[in-house]
Amino acid sequence: MGWFAAIDDYINFIRVEKSLSGNSVSAYKHDIEMLKGYAESVGVEPENITMNQIQEFLNQVDELGLNKRTQARILSGIRGFYKYMMIEEIIDNDPTELIEGPKIGRKLPEVLTINEIDSLEATFDLSKPEGQRNKAIVETLYSCGLRVSELINLRITDLFFDQNFVRVIGKGNKERLVPIGTKAINEINLYMSYRNSVSLQIKKDSENIIFLNRRGAKLTREMIFTIIKKHAKLAEIKKNISPHTLRHSFATHLVEGGADLRAVQEMLGHESIQTTEIYTHLDKEFLRDTILRFHPRSDKQNG
Repeated sequence: MGWFAAIDDYINFIRVEKSLSGNSVSAYKHDIEMLKGYAESVGVEPENITMNQIQEFLNQVDELGLNKRTQARILSGIRGFYKYMMIEEIIDNDPTELIEGPKIGRKLPEVLTINEIDSLEATFDLSKPEGQRNKAIVETLYSCGLRVSELINLRITDLFFDQNFVRVIGKGNKERLVPIGTKAINEINLYMSYRNSVSLQIKKDSENIIFLNRRGAKLTREMIFTIIKKHAKLAEIKKNISPHTLRHSFATHLVEGGADLRAVQEMLGHESIQTTEIYTHLDKEFLRDTILRFHPRSDKQNG
């Protein structure tokens, strides 16, 4: 099998079977085509490439000066490609099986305190329609731990306020139910009273979308980023934050409060528990207090 056929078959597989986003598919294709360029230079077909040749390719990638995270992503894409070749019985042995990835430290995300979130929400001018909308957006991102793409696509028919849940369509069109708190419900209801008023002319394809711009159309990802950045500055928050920071804060506060990691994984829509484990980065003070409160050998327990 030649490289063109192998790559085309794999891309069709991940697009259909894995339901990956267009950006993810493009990234995988780019990474495998990098390997293809190397393989063609040494005259080897995809089913005949060796572990040593892949390692040599990765050494060349390292020499390009790409950071370790990018290198790890490239190796991940190549591993997925050869796993597919194994599934299709094109090869008998996976040449990537024994290759070690680059050593990378986990970059801990920025997290806002509850006071900082309150300060952020206090910057919105509630006398303006977009002020209440933006406050509801921030509270929903934090209360439900949503991705930006999930927030802008949230529909009226996804709200089950009587049961304190919202339905979320996440990555790969996977559906999950996420609890929503009273405060977020109240902020959304306040915004909805304006949204349903005659002054907002809602576009034809946006009738079921919750958060709309002043023209009655769905908000963009870029607009959410702009809102958060602008009001973080007004709130004098020095951290480098984005809408995703509110998702990180949601998860971190749950874990610090003692929530089960599997439950947090489910609410975040993480496919792997390893992705959720980043939120166990509890500070030393919290860990110290936890031991003092709960460990049977601690002074407080024996006092």
